[in-house]
Amino acid sequence: MILSIDMGTTTAKAAVFIASGACIDLVSCQYDSVDFYQDSIEIAPMQWAKALLSLTSRIPGKASIRAVVVSGNGPTVSPVFGDPIYEDSLLYAASGNARLWLDRRAVDESEQISRVVDAFVDSSFVLPKILYLYKNDRRLYDKTKWFLSSYEYVNYLLTGEAKAVLHAPDALRWYWDEHMLEQLGLDSKKFPTFCFPGDIVGTVTAQASRALDIPFGIPVFAGGPDFLVSIIGCAAVEPSQVCNRTGTSEGVNLCSKVPFDDDRLMTYLHPIKPYYNISGIISTSGKAIEWVKKLLGFNTMAYSDIYALMARSAPGANNLIFLPYLCGERAPIWDPYAKGVFNGLSLETQPEHLLRSVAEGICFAIRDVLEVMEESSGAIGDIRITGRLAENPFMNQLKADITGHRVLVPEIRDAELVGSMIIAMKALKEFDSLDEAASSLVKIETYLDPNEHLKAMYDDLFVEYHATYENLKASWRG
Repeated sequence: MILSIDMGTTTAKAAVFIASGACIDLVSCQYDSVDFYQDSIEIAPMQWAKALLSLTSRIPGKASIRAVVVSGNGPTVSPVFGDPIYEDSLLYAASGNARLWLDRRAVDESEQISRVVDAFVDSSFVLPKILYLYKNDRRLYDKTKWFLSSYEYVNYLLTGEAKAVLHAPDALRWYWDEHMLEQLGLDSKKFPTFCFPGDIVGTVTAQASRALDIPFGIPVFAGGPDFLVSIIGCAAVEPSQVCNRTGTSEGVNLCSKVPFDDDRLMTYLHPIKPYYNISGIISTSGKAIEWVKKLLGFNTMAYSDIYALMARSAPGANNLIFLPYLCGERAPIWDPYAKGVFNGLSLETQPEHLLRSVAEGICFAIRDVLEVMEESSGAIGDIRITGRLAENPFMNQLKADITGHRVLVPEIRDAELVGSMIIAMKALKEFDSLDEAASSLVKIETYLDPNEHLKAMYDDLFVEYHATYENLKASWRG
C-alpha cells in the first residue's frame, strides 16, 4: 500500500491506496487554529505534528505500507530549530510559527528581491518571508537551523533529512539560489538542498516508526506543493487540459505546449515532458465562502445548506458583484493591496444574494485567469475540478456556466492524495511514466456542460467585475 499525506492550510488528510489505485481509507484532521491578524497569518508547526499523529493513528493496515509521499500548502515557511524529537508520545521538531502563503507582511522584501533577480517575486513567496524574518526578528532567524515548508517539515519528521522540494527545474526564481542568498545577506546553511518530486527524501527512521507505527526503513518520496500533485492526481497531463484545485485558495493550472512570457501568470516545466505548466493562483476562494458564512451569522449552518441558499438566488445575485480579494490577490493582478468588495448593495439585497455573489466572484476570478491563459496558449479544454469545493454540484456547475468550459469531476476529489500515490507508483517502477499512471488510475465521475442561456448575462457581469477593480485599485494604495 501507498500512504499519501497532504498538509492543507486548515486541514491535513491522509489516504492509503492499493496497487490498482483504489483508495482503502481516507482520514482528515482539522488544525486547532490558524492565526489571522491582518497581513500576519501563521500556524504553529506543532499542529502539523499533532495532525500527523492523528492521521497515522487512524490509517488501517499500516504494516503493509510500502512508501510514503507528502504534499502540502505553500508557499509556506517554518523556521525549524533542531532535529526531530519523540517525547510525550509526539514526534515533532521545535520551531517558530510558520508563515503561511496568505501572509502578506513581506511586501517591501518582495520588491527588494524582485530587483535582485530582475523579475517579479510576490510577497507570498518563501524568500520574501525569510528576508522579512531576518530584518524584523533576528533572534528567531539566528536560532533557525532549517527553513522548511509544511510538507518538508513532515518529511523531516519521518526521515530526519532536511530537503527542499523544487517542483520544476526552471522554478528557482520562486525559491532561491546561492546568488540570491549572497546578495541578500542570508545564510545559505539554513536552506536545505533541493530535490524533485519522486526523488527519495530518505527512509522512515526507527524513531518515526515507533512514534507513528509505520514500517521502519520504507522510502519517503518527495511529493511537493499541492498544486503540482493535484495536476497529476486529476490527470491534467495533455495540452489544453486544466486542473482547478479548490480549497482555502484556488489553483488554476493549464498544460500547454508552449511557455507563457507574461508576469501575470507563472510558467514552468510541467511534470509531463515536454509540456509547460501555466499557473494562476487565487488567494481566497473557500476562505471567502467561510468568511461570508460567518459574516451572515450562519456559523452553525451546514455548508450543504449554505449552497442551497445560494441556489435560491437567481443567477447574477440581483446584480451584486463581489471581488474575492480578502487577502490581496495573486494571479492575474498580483496586487497585495487589493480588497474584497461588494458592488451593488441595495435595500433589496438578501443573504442569498450575498452568498451567491461570493460564489460567482470566485468563478469570475477563475475566468480572469483562464482568459489570460488563452491569450498566449490558445484554446482551453476541459476543467478538472479537485478539492473540497469539488464536492458541491452547485459550485461545479457555476464554474462551467461562468467560464464557458466543460467541467469534469474525478471520482476521488482529493487529487493531492491521488497525485502523491501516482508519484509513489512511478518511483516504485509500477508505471513507466507519470502520464501513463495518471491516465490509467484517475477516473472521471461527472461531466458538466455550461448553460449557454446564462452566458450573455455572465459576460456582462464579468465586464463589470473587471471595471470594479480598475476603478478602485488606486484608492487601496493610499
